[in-house]
Amino acid sequence: MTTYAFWNNKGGTGKTSLCFQSICFYANQHPEERILAIDVCPQANLSELFLGGLSNDGSGKLLARQGEFPRATLGGYFQQRLPSPYAPPVITPSDFITRPRQYNPAVPGNIDLVCGDPLLELQANAISTLANNQIPGTNAWLSVVDWIRDLLEPIRDQYDTIFVDCNPSFSIYTQIALSAVDRLILPVMADDSSRRAIQNAFSLVYGLKLPSDIYATYAFATRLRAADRELPKVHVIAKNRLTQYMGPASAYAAVLRSIEEDVAKLIESNPDIFTFDTTSDGLVDIRDFQTTGVVAFARGCPLYGLPSGKLDVMGHRVTVHDEYRSNCVAAMESLAELL
Repeated sequence: MTTYAFWNNKGGTGKTSLCFQSICFYANQHPEERILAIDVCPQANLSELFLGGLSNDGSGKLLARQGEFPRATLGGYFQQRLPSPYAPPVITPSDFITRPRQYNPAVPGNIDLVCGDPLLELQANAISTLANNQIPGTNAWLSVVDWIRDLLEPIRDQYDTIFVDCNPSFSIYTQIALSAVDRLILPVMADDSSRRAIQNAFSLVYGLKLPSDIYATYAFATRLRAADRELPKVHVIAKNRLTQYMGPASAYAAVLRSIEEDVAKLIESNPDIFTFDTTSDGLVDIRDFQTTGVVAFARGCPLYGLPSGKLDVMGHRVTVHDEYRSNCVAAMESLAELL
């Protein structure tokens, strides 16, 4: 079983949209596999997409799952962990798993989903406090960051591939997510803030270039390695939302070249944190989905299943050009082929 996380500590990089499309494309290409998606973002946008998007009341369907007893979300599972933070309680994992196809016929039927929940934000302070408790004979932090691992343990044999959509932060629930995966997919955009963000991402996950040894003592990488745990490896860096106007001489292209140069240096100095040996093997270009993406996400629809022509979106007629749609599908296929 292979586990992937889509994450960048900078918001606005198209992380969730790439995650949704990647899962659908991968599941469609591998119908014999069972796929599990885990939404570890309080905004729960991935869950809303899988449950139907804006046009098909994905939000209302998610609210209904949040109203189940027990609460059929990741937040519902965490709620059961709060009284038993250091030893897994007896739970039924299926209580927290949703079959999206039952709500949204546009998505593949071999995908299961652990829905996201705004409750995660409210739980974060309590979870952080529990993780930092000093208990003789117990590694409190490790016990807490293992919560998703604990949820997956009884059902690992049921799934071939797991995808996790992470919050653009490095809060405790993000650490819980990242400690449970093998591989990272990092979306970046063609701006200076994305370049800084990817540098910050390597500092946060791998402890690279920290300003002081004081920080290194408490770093995520230090704590995982101390427990003989493997860190997730960077598997794909997706240069996202590129436009047709991004020629080789543009300022945007210069930023992307800088990002590639930074990654190339890191591959040379820290090859153990990558699954690829050269930037050409691990960096992929994703063109801006533009109107095609807006329509697909409003409908909770994979790009490959979106028809071209004039479509209705919330009472408005919107045109999806077949050439643009084909370009979007080709971009996502290039990413899915790397998974």
